Amino acid sequence: METKKQFFLECYELGIIKFGRFTLKSGIESPFYVDLRPLASDPKILKHLANYLLDMLPLDNFDLICGVPYAALPMATAMSLESYLPLIIKRKEAKEYGTKKLIEGIYQKGQNCLLVEDVITSGKSLLETIPEVENEGITVSDIVVVLDRQQGGKEMLVKKGYNVHTLFTISEVCDMLKEEGKLTDEEVKRINDFLAGNVVKFEEGKRFTYEQKVAKNGHSKAKRLLEIALEKKSNLIVSADVLTTQELHDLAEKVGPNIVALKTHVDIINDFEYDKTILPLIDIAKKHNFLLMEDRKFADIGNTQELQYTHGIYKISNWADLVTSQVIGGYQSLDFFHDVGVIAIIGMSSSGTLTDKTYRDEATNIAVSHPNVIGGVAQNELPNELLLFTPGVNLEDKGDGKGQQYNTPEHVFQKLHTDFIIVGRGIYKAENPEQASLSYKIAGWEAYQNSL
Repeated sequence: METKKQFFLECYELGIIKFGRFTLKSGIESPFYVDLRPLASDPKILKHLANYLLDMLPLDNFDLICGVPYAALPMATAMSLESYLPLIIKRKEAKEYGTKKLIEGIYQKGQNCLLVEDVITSGKSLLETIPEVENEGITVSDIVVVLDRQQGGKEMLVKKGYNVHTLFTISEVCDMLKEEGKLTDEEVKRINDFLAGNVVKFEEGKRFTYEQKVAKNGHSKAKRLLEIALEKKSNLIVSADVLTTQELHDLAEKVGPNIVALKTHVDIINDFEYDKTILPLIDIAKKHNFLLMEDRKFADIGNTQELQYTHGIYKISNWADLVTSQVIGGYQSLDFFHDVGVIAIIGMSSSGTLTDKTYRDEATNIAVSHPNVIGGVAQNELPNELLLFTPGVNLEDKGDGKGQQYNTPEHVFQKLHTDFIIVGRGIYKAENPEQASLSYKIAGWEAYQNSL
C-alpha cells in the first residue's frame, strides 16, 4: 500500500499547488497557491483520497455527509460512496424556483452531518455553511479538511467547539517537497515567514463580556437587561407558555429570583384582563428584578404594528420592556417602537424555513443599523453590536452518543456566542419550576463564563 507521502506526490503531479507570487482574494500576496479541484478529474486518486479522509474519522458518529460548495463536493461524493453515508448537497444560493432549497437530499431533523472541506484558511466558508446546515435541524460536530494552510482557521473552529480533522498541513507538504528536491531551503523559509506573519485574526468574532456590552450599548433596555444579568449572575429567560392568569403569576413568582426576563404570549391567556393579568405581573417583575418580554413577533406594515403595539386589550406599550418583531416589513416598520427594546427575528429553526442566508444577512443589516433594535433571535452568531437570544435550550438533551449535540447551554455559548438562553417546557413543565430555573441559571452562567 502506498504511503501518505507517495499519495501526496501523486496528487502534486496534477498541479494542485503552485509556488511563486500570487495575489489572493483578500489582497494578500502569497508565496503559494492551492487548488485541489484537479483531484476530481482522476478517479483513482479521488477514490484513494476519500479513503484517506475516512480513515481519520469515527464514522459511527455521523448520519450524513456534506461537501462545502463547490470544490469539496466531489470529495464528499466519493466519501459517501466508500462509506455508505448518505450525501446531502449544500447550494451556495437557494434556487429561485421550485422548492427554493439550500440543502438538497434526504435527511431528518436531529441527524449529525460530517462536513468536508478542501482547503481551510480563515474558516469563513465553513462558518457560512454550518448555520445553513444546522438551520435544517441537522447538527455539525466534525469537519474533515484535505489541506490546512495553517493561517488560523482550524484553531478558530476548534475554539468554537468543532472537531477538525486535517489530512495535510502546508508545512508537512513543504517538508515532503523539499525532501524530493522540488523546493529549496530559501523557498521553504519564505513560505514559513509568510505563514508566521499572516495568521488570520478573529478579534471581530471575539466574545464581548456583559461588562463590555453594557459600556458599548446605548439602548436603555439593553443596558438594564445586561445589568440585571451581572447583578443576578444569570442569563436565563423563561418562556411562560401558560394559559391562565393564575398560572402566569405563579410561574413568575417561582422563577423570578433566577431570571433576567419573563417571555410572555399574552394572546394565549384565556382569562386575560389587563388590570388582573398585567398589573400584578408588573409588581412581581419589580419585586424579583426581571424584565417583561412580550413575544408578539410583530410582522406587518409600520402603521398596523404601531396600532397592535399601543392599542387593543393588551396595551403592550404600557408594560413590555422588550418585544419581538419580524423585520419583513423593512427598516421603517420598526420606527415606532419607542421606550422598548426590539428583538428582531433574524433566523428560525423550523424545517423548511424561508429565512435563508440572503434574508438573514439583510435582516441582520437592519437590526445592526436600527436604533430601536437591541438584538436578535437567530440560529447563528450575530455581530457584537447585537444581543443574541437563543430559544430551545435544554439541559436534559445532552446528546445521543453519536456526536449529536443539542441546544445545551454549552453548545449555544461556545458555538453561537449567545447572550441569553430562552427555556420553556424544561422549566414551566418541570415538577419543581423554581428548582429547574435555578439549575438553568447556574448552567447558563457557567457556560457563559467558560466561553470567555
